[in-house]
Parts: sequence; C-alpha cells; structure tokens
Amino acid sequence: MTKAELRATLDHYHDRYNRPDFIPDDPIGLVHAFDDPRDREVIGFWVATLAWGRRATIINKGAQLIELMGGEPYRFITEHREEDRARFADWKHRTFTYTDTLYFLEYLQRFYQENASLETAFSRHLTPEDQTIEPALIGFHNDFFSLPEAPQRTRKHVASPARKSRCKRLCMYLRWMVRQDDRGVDFGDWHQISPGQLCLPLDVHVERQARRLKLLKRKQTDWQAVLELTAAVRRFDPEDPGRYDFALFGMGIDESK
Repeated sequence: MTKAELRATLDHYHDRYNRPDFIPDDPIGLVHAFDDPRDREVIGFWVATLAWGRRATIINKGAQLIELMGGEPYRFITEHREEDRARFADWKHRTFTYTDTLYFLEYLQRFYQENASLETAFSRHLTPEDQTIEPALIGFHNDFFSLPEAPQRTRKHVASPARKSRCKRLCMYLRWMVRQDDRGVDFGDWHQISPGQLCLPLDVHVERQARRLKLLKRKQTDWQAVLELTAAVRRFDPEDPGRYDFALFGMGIDESK
C-alpha cells in the first residue's frame, strides 16, 4: 500500500467513525450528557480511568457514579463533605475499589480548591516546544500521587510514561478534552494543550490494525510504541494526529463484526 493509499484508507475510516452515531455505545456518551465543561472534565477523567473491559459495563458503572454524585459531578467534588463519601462504599469497577474512590475524591476536591480546571494539572508540565504530551502525563501522575495519604494500590489506575506504560486511558481522555472539530464527538474544551501534541490511545484494536498497516513495528506494547505509532500518523496530519484513533479503532471494530 502506497503512502497515498494508506492515508486515503485512514481518512475513510476516520470519516466513518468520527461522527455522533459513535457516541451512544461509547463511554464518551456519559460525558456528552453534560453542558458544563467542568462537569465534563470531572466525569470524563473518571470514566476514562474506568475504561477497561466491556464497553457496556463501563457505561453502566459510569452512570452509577454520576447518580452517586447527584447528577452534578463538579458540584459534588467541590462541595461534598467527608461523610458524603460513604455512599460510594458499595460501588466498584473490577479492581477499582472504595479505597481508590476515596483517594480520587480527596485529590480532586483539593485540586479544585486552588485551580479552576483540571487542564492545569496537565498543561503546567507542558511547553509549546514539547512534541508530545509525555511531560504532561508524567507531571500529572507525580502531582496526582503527591498527597501523603496516596494509596500505593491506586497507582495502577493512573499510568505514566515514566513507568513505560502506554497510558491508553489518559491519552483517550486528553483526546476528548483537547481535540476540536465539527464532528460532534470530542469536546475541545481545553486550549492550553495543542491537538498536535496528542498521542494515540493504544488499545488492542488500534495495535492490531497499526501492525497490519505497518504503522507500528516495535514488538513491545509500551510508551515507545505509542510514540512510534503517533509519529507514523503525524506524517498525514501533524496538527491533529489524534483523529486517526477513530480510523484505527473503527477498522478494528469492523474486523471483529
């Protein structure tokens, strides 16, 4: 396949899957339920963190979480009292347990006492000269677990390139918040991070198609693989490489039907 043919194929699948029809069956649909960007960034971060396993289960657990927050994620985070946290005692998703929930609530409440947007937790570690979001992900991870009471077990739920993780869920979350186009899927609420700095979320569907198309040759599925794949698709659109997440993910979905 020539470079032109490859780009045409990727653009075809991008156009097919970057559309509102994609929303209802995807966890991002939970985020679309909110008009306030502050609600979107709170529940988006939490839902993205839960995004492993069956999509239907992720959506169900996310909906339960929103209900426990009284349908107002940002207001709950900023105004709840310690006794309000007990309502989450029976809520969990796979290995994400009450201990993890308590720490997420603690970190987010403290963060919003001093900051207006969760974007700052990422963007303050990034400069316009940085080619990718790698410094933002490392800095966010370090900040997130800077509280003295941070449980060791919770670290597995917030990845970092410093630990060679592919950071799939955080890459997906930043795609939601940063990318902006006229397709109606991603939100583009954040403006201190450039879409050109985004990295592709490397899940099993994306990895399989990337290897099939020879966009990814590295054997290990780690952060270096994410950088390799992102660099490969950046050749086709250096200002918005993240849009090819739709293409590769969509190709994988089509193949599995």
